[in-house]
Amino acid sequence: MDVSSQGITILDSDTFPTDLNESIAHVPHEPLGRLFLRFLKFGSLAWGGPVAQIAMLRHELVEEEKWVSPQHFNRVLAMYQVLPGPEAHELCVYFGMLARGRTGGILAGLGFMLPGFLLMFILSWLYVHYGLQTTGTIATVFAVVQAAVAALIVRAVHRIGSHVLLDGWAWIIALIATVAQLIGIHFAITLIAGGAAYVLAKRGWTSLATLLMVLFAVGITGWLAFKGFDLAGMGSAATQQGQGQAQRSLGELFISGLKAGMLTFGGAYTVIPFLQEDAVADGAWMTNTQFLDGLALSGLLPAPLIIFATFVGYLGGGAAGAIALTVGIFLPAFAFTLLAHDPLEKLVSQPRIRMFLEGVTAGVVGLIAGTTIALMVVSIVNIPTALVFAVALTALFYFKSKLTIPLVVASAALIGFAMSLL
Repeated sequence: MDVSSQGITILDSDTFPTDLNESIAHVPHEPLGRLFLRFLKFGSLAWGGPVAQIAMLRHELVEEEKWVSPQHFNRVLAMYQVLPGPEAHELCVYFGMLARGRTGGILAGLGFMLPGFLLMFILSWLYVHYGLQTTGTIATVFAVVQAAVAALIVRAVHRIGSHVLLDGWAWIIALIATVAQLIGIHFAITLIAGGAAYVLAKRGWTSLATLLMVLFAVGITGWLAFKGFDLAGMGSAATQQGQGQAQRSLGELFISGLKAGMLTFGGAYTVIPFLQEDAVADGAWMTNTQFLDGLALSGLLPAPLIIFATFVGYLGGGAAGAIALTVGIFLPAFAFTLLAHDPLEKLVSQPRIRMFLEGVTAGVVGLIAGTTIALMVVSIVNIPTALVFAVALTALFYFKSKLTIPLVVASAALIGFAMSLL
């Protein structure tokens, strides 16, 4: 199993060898300060999304310094790809723990996330305190960039889906989850039903799997008949006009982040529907337009895309809110590795657990697709933004460089600036 340039590699039955105590004799016992600086460097160079970040870690720690064997690295990576959380960050925590125990794991994880957090925190402060979303030229720039961000999410859905939707059942679960997300059915119901149906189908109980999906589809139909079709995630009229509710408590923001961090199956992009539901549809502390602005800013930074949670938290509760939500969303990534790596490694190697998580991941792809449709409605509003969306999507499919994402976002910003001068 390798991390390809096309995106996330899904778990296969050959990933886990029978020997879970593979030798890791080459891991150095680094001073804590040097360990922190090493992963701070990784965080400062973390351009291009999870594929580029994982490749960077693999190159230095596995190929050059040989901390672990390639087979050991592949096994650990496969586990984190089926568990929630940004896998590049979890790998940093894991390598830090190998070098200096749990203290090393904490320092490595903090070092990797710190550059992106600080940059996003500063950009969030500028965005709020200088009204970047309302001033004429900057508003035009953000409006155009949002179309490019919509293309970025569409590309992510395709990339993740191409590695997850490998059979008919996965496609059925994803399509039903897309509709469920659009009409506002709670994601927990969707993901549990999807995971259970996939296990039943893969175990040969196709009749029961079919019955479960039919019942879920009937429930969706009944929901539509009762409430009518109302695109979920769009928020109330007041919210769309930027008149969201009062700021949220730190506890609410922390729980929102923690919930999202526990559900990011298949990569950082999968956090989008969960935070969007809390921040826009339910909590109403920001608009979809502002949500897209946060995604646009994160695309310019050397950091996991999940760092846009800092922006979401800042708009929900100021500086303290940014910290609370960021802590919540990264906490599972630390906890899974520091407290339960070995038990989880054995757990996800079990076929039924793996099948359930694969079904959940198919459902998450559908949730992202549904959220993407809602975000496209507010970002592609005229011919210029439609053209930017089309060109950006073409570039994202064609070019494979780790700098493609920030270059696409920056180019869209330049186009927006030029349009503001006309």
